[in-house]
Amino acid sequence: MPTAASNVARQVGDSMPLEILARAGLIAYGLIHILVGWLALLMAWGGSTAASSDLSGALQTVAKQPFGNIMLWLVAGCLVALALWQVSESIWGHRNREGAKRKRVVSGTKALVYAALGVSAARVALGSRSSSSGQQQEATSGLLTLPAGRVMVVVAGIIIIGVGVAHVVKGVKKSFLKEIATSSMSPVAGQGVTRLGQIGYIAKGVAVGAVGGLLTYATVTFDPQRQGLDGALHAILAQPSGKFLLTVLALGFVAFGLFAMLQSRYRPM
Repeated sequence: MPTAASNVARQVGDSMPLEILARAGLIAYGLIHILVGWLALLMAWGGSTAASSDLSGALQTVAKQPFGNIMLWLVAGCLVALALWQVSESIWGHRNREGAKRKRVVSGTKALVYAALGVSAARVALGSRSSSSGQQQEATSGLLTLPAGRVMVVVAGIIIIGVGVAHVVKGVKKSFLKEIATSSMSPVAGQGVTRLGQIGYIAKGVAVGAVGGLLTYATVTFDPQRQGLDGALHAILAQPSGKFLLTVLALGFVAFGLFAMLQSRYRPM
């Protein structure tokens, strides 16, 4: 039987204030991806930027703006609220629905992602300047010291590649449309949102897959190199026509960010 505490938690999960903050979290999530796309464009075309072209670089870019720390705390709070909403979805939101177990796992995973990003925003607001790539390298080095650590890192890399493939498939199949109410839009607007989602999910999937591939390759070949999203973007830039490939990917991140921001308005909650 549900306890008083679980009833209160469920009421909080269904509350209007949490919904408003969660929708604001989607805006923050989208803005961060737009900034990543901008940093990737600067990387591609030689713009001067001291920030890494990854999520931590985007947060550091926010920190440098007027009232940047206040903005970061707002971003952190909204992302944590979005994570809490996903937790409530994972526990109560998918009951008696087709594929409920899978949807619960997806919601739980998204909650972890949003919470981690919220914590990152708070750390940058507190003065941390460590990059996501550097943190991943430290975590990887720690795992490699464990028994079977190399196998664990390779498995992690393969899982990340799988996540990237899932994003690409989601973009190709347009299954992201289940997360946004295009029926309330005009046909032209609905088509535009669909294209943003397709481009955004495919581009992010390619980037995530490149992160996993780079991690796996570096581990198998004992070749220490840049890791994380920043390292993957540098690896893409080093390829023939790398500037143009990176430009397309950067625009894809911008498209994903715009789609996330539109979700804040049209996503059923």
